[in-house]
Amino acid sequence: MQAPTDTVSSGRRPRLGAIVARRPLTVLALTVGCLPLALIGTLVMPIGPMYWDHYIYLDAANRIFDGQIPSVDFFAPVGGLGYYLFAAWLYLFPNGHALLLSSWSMMTVTVPLMALVVWDVQKRSPAVGYALLLPFLFFSLLPFNTGEFYPYPGSDGFGIYNRQICQLLYVLAASLVFVRGWRVLAAVTALAMVALLFTKVTGIAAGTVLCLMAFLAGRLPLRAALAAAAVFFATIGLLELATGIVSAYAADIRSLILINDASLLPRLMQAASINFGVILSCGILALALFFNEFAVFVERMRAFAAKPRFASLAAVADQSFFWLASFVIAGLLFESQNTGSQAFIFLWPLLLAILLESYRRKGPSVAFAVIAVAALGAALPPALTVAQKAARAWIGAVNTVPIENRNLKGMGAVSVRDILNQRAERLRANYVDYRATYEALASANELPSFLLHSDLDFQVLWLQTVDGAIAAIGDYEAANKVRFETIMTIDFTNPFPWLMGRHAPKHLAIGADPYRAVPPPDQRARDAVAAVDLALYPTCPPTAARLKLLKLYEPALAAGHRRITLTPCFDAFVRNGLAVRP
Repeated sequence: MQAPTDTVSSGRRPRLGAIVARRPLTVLALTVGCLPLALIGTLVMPIGPMYWDHYIYLDAANRIFDGQIPSVDFFAPVGGLGYYLFAAWLYLFPNGHALLLSSWSMMTVTVPLMALVVWDVQKRSPAVGYALLLPFLFFSLLPFNTGEFYPYPGSDGFGIYNRQICQLLYVLAASLVFVRGWRVLAAVTALAMVALLFTKVTGIAAGTVLCLMAFLAGRLPLRAALAAAAVFFATIGLLELATGIVSAYAADIRSLILINDASLLPRLMQAASINFGVILSCGILALALFFNEFAVFVERMRAFAAKPRFASLAAVADQSFFWLASFVIAGLLFESQNTGSQAFIFLWPLLLAILLESYRRKGPSVAFAVIAVAALGAALPPALTVAQKAARAWIGAVNTVPIENRNLKGMGAVSVRDILNQRAERLRANYVDYRATYEALASANELPSFLLHSDLDFQVLWLQTVDGAIAAIGDYEAANKVRFETIMTIDFTNPFPWLMGRHAPKHLAIGADPYRAVPPPDQRARDAVAAVDLALYPTCPPTAARLKLLKLYEPALAAGHRRITLTPCFDAFVRNGLAVRP
């Protein structure tokens, strides 16, 4: 399709509507330009399941502001790029909501890359440019996952780096399928692969599958592949020489592999079952494509057998069903390691190309209708799920009230229904009065509720107890004329240093899930724990994970710290001989 001209024949200036229609990049620029309006102040978000997951970014940003380097100075379950981008956005928008900052900060990378893709595509077809751009903006702007992990509506504060990987894969897929200029293709491929590597290592595994498919099919020319590879390896080489982050990141990945030793097959089956609708639609679509393209496929196989060359091999590989199979494999590989994601959104650029090519070949026929129905069956569920979850969360927010707090900064900008707030208060009293019961459950490796960390009342109670603990720390410091400079938590996340303007110890894991992301402490970690001024242990309620973390760290705390009851919901390990504040 030939792009329309930029001016009308009369010589008058084109109207804004005409400019927008012809230039999707204008919409992208306007959208990005409006983002600061939502970040200047702190919006109140309805609390959601596993909401505390994104507080990891506050912990990471505070460490980065202290000069710590992810993987080098603290163990991280994923790459450091997302943490650095969040820290930069937090610096620019100190009052922005942490959930929006963490979700949108990856647009620092994805928006320029998507702009390159759209710039290349809109020269041939602005309509296709819009068809690629609008879904990208939809999934990038709405911070919700495509999977359902909890029945009650709320904000998805978990799986953020998984969503960001899917958005990066979307940009990469759009480039590999639609970009024709080899320089643009090389640039987007190289930068997207670097970003995938340093966001989450399973992301680059999925990206490699996409790139290999594009290379075999001749869509990623050799010179573009070589240029992208050169930029990729030069970047990681320079980062390693400057910071040592690459080898440290590799060591963290090895530790994670040792901790998570489950076989891949059950995880692949789980990913397929969670996304069954998309997988089924892709299977039907692949069969339809195979039968429609069978004659062409056989002809190309014969040509390759007669004269084996890369060009004829590429012609064989460049079949829609092969492309679809590789994209599905890439998606399953990535989703097999996830909880929370925007799964398979990167199928859309390929599905769009399949729809356009099928219509060009078949026209408005039954064959095209079958392909269109199957393609939309794969493309629509993620979009509809995100739209529904966003609508439920934000429309339902009219029945919520902000939680009361004094010490939580923007972290406390959440709202909850009165009934859940009341439930949190009642459970708090129960946890305090019957602590021995919950300790017995923790010792038996059981939670009070199977979905405890997803329960909204648990998330509300956690915020309330953190607010109370900060007040109690201030009272303790004033009464004893001391100041705790380094603070750690024996819990999943540690926002206290950021909330209080203090420091987190080095060499300890963030996102401390002892079952998946906390290696046994080495000597550096034990020394760091032994030197910490204050270690906080939450007890409302005691849980198996918290108890396991306590067993990991208590030996290093035993000699140099005394255990006190800070609040009814927090015990504290206070370092002996803490210098009196002048």
